[in-house]
Amino acid sequence: MTVGQRALFRVPIPVPAVVAAALILQIGMRAAEQRPTAMATDLPAPPSQMILATAAFGEPIGLAQGLTLYIQAFDTQPGISIPFKDLNYDRIESWLTSILALHPTGQYPMLLASQVYSQVPDQNRQRQMLEFAYRQFEHDPVRHWRWLAHAALVAKHSLHDLPLALRYARALAQRADHGSVPGWARQMHIFLLEDMGEYESAKILLGGLLANGTVTDPHEILFLMERLKALEDVEKSTVAPK
Repeated sequence: MTVGQRALFRVPIPVPAVVAAALILQIGMRAAEQRPTAMATDLPAPPSQMILATAAFGEPIGLAQGLTLYIQAFDTQPGISIPFKDLNYDRIESWLTSILALHPTGQYPMLLASQVYSQVPDQNRQRQMLEFAYRQFEHDPVRHWRWLAHAALVAKHSLHDLPLALRYARALAQRADHGSVPGWARQMHIFLLEDMGEYESAKILLGGLLANGTVTDPHEILFLMERLKALEDVEKSTVAPK
């Protein structure tokens, strides 16, 4: 028997047992430990315009594009994907406003608001984004008319809120520049009135468009005349026989 073997046999029996038990306990505790869980972080408030202007170093468009990518990717964080409906929409709106302040001619923030963030299954958030598009149109109708037109369609088909869609469509008709906004957008309010059963109002507006020379395209004139005749036919069919 060697010296090492004699030393091992001289160790009291409880000691190896305790060491083995400690090892088993440690392995068991490691196995039972909860694996790290990915936690979503809230979207922070955007920096002030003064800070953003300083951070731009004379390149506000580049900074605006970078910030757009930042908020667009915020729903995907390490180990977790956040549904749009769980994002803080007040913060989203603040970021979009800040980005537009840096790059007023940029259209991507408006696209995100009207075609991405407005598609969530949450009517309050949808309405918030549509109102954002409406306010931006009021601020700059020439640049942002198409987003308000889309907002009107979302209000009609997704929210099923015809009065809201009509409000947006009327704003388009009243404030949109005739030289840059197509007729379908400027005339949307007429067809919404028709959808709401306001046939007389729709007929008056159509007649006015045809009479005042606002519409000059022959195909558009023909289309409006056909719509006017259709409205007259609907009115006739709804009149109770005497």
